Amino acid sequence: MSTASSYQPQEAPDHDGSLSSVGQLLGEISKDISTLMRQEVELAKTEVRESVSQAGKAGSKVGGAAVAGHLALLFVSVALWWGLGNNIGRGWSALVVALIWAIVAVVLATVGRSQLQAVSGLPKTTETVKKIPQTFKELDSR
Repeated sequence: MSTASSYQPQEAPDHDGSLSSVGQLLGEISKDISTLMRQEVELAKTEVRESVSQAGKAGSKVGGAAVAGHLALLFVSVALWWGLGNNIGRGWSALVVALIWAIVAVVLATVGRSQLQAVSGLPKTTETVKKIPQTFKELDSR
């Protein structure tokens, strides 16, 4: 018959055959998990650095394309202005080209505004964050 004062913790064999306590095993597991987490965080940092670098290079190319596109659009507008100017006069042709661009601006602004109004934000995150206090209340009541 054993008593509480004579209880000895069970020991498990180590890798080299010696015995170690459960506390030592838990300590090793904790250390391994900590090492694994540090390695995962370092991997994530490296991946983020690479992704940011790639995004920066791609962004600069898109910016250059936007500048080139703007210049092309400008010169096409000037060519249209001069082309129409041969038939209706330079003043009227400038007014026609400006009117075309005003119509394009109004259409883009209207479409963009309606799309901005349709943005819903973070509905799933908002819903789950609202549930957190209720979850803690349920845990406290148990």
